[in-house]
Amino acid sequence: MARSARKAEKAQSKAESKAASKAKKAAKAEEGLTPKKARNAVRVAKVIVPAAGTALIPLAVRAAGAAREAYDQYQARRMGVGIEQLSEFTGRGGALLARVAGAANGLAELRSAPKATEDDQAFAERSQGTLEQLAASVRASERMPAARRKAAHKAVAAELEHIEGQLLHRLGV
Repeated sequence: MARSARKAEKAQSKAESKAASKAKKAAKAEEGLTPKKARNAVRVAKVIVPAAGTALIPLAVRAAGAAREAYDQYQARRMGVGIEQLSEFTGRGGALLARVAGAANGLAELRSAPKATEDDQAFAERSQGTLEQLAASVRASERMPAARRKAAHKAVAAELEHIEGQLLHRLGV
């Protein structure tokens, strides 16, 4: 019996000490920022910020430049164009415009191929006109509401896939 009484007393004292420590933490939290603490923080900031700021600014600028360059390379690789051409394919239809330009380059290769037939030449001429219309459609859709723009982009993508498929077939890929 004495043993269980000691256990109960020990548990009660433990609970009381926990409650006391919680009360101390709550009192400190309520105290918050005092005028003395604020003055000390301002004094420390006056010394640390200028010294750290002048050392960190060049690093921050270099890091931002490197991040932008990496993002531009990612975008160019995703669109299948060179990084120097990236500025030509901006906006929501930039990827489609890049595909149209790639198809136009493919048509130019088809025209100059040594074993291009007359049928290939006629296909290249027809497709070149279609690609110009598709590019104009993508540029015009930039100013459309979202639903109409998405529908226009979907239609352009479908027509572009058809032309690209025929082009690859004619190039023997």
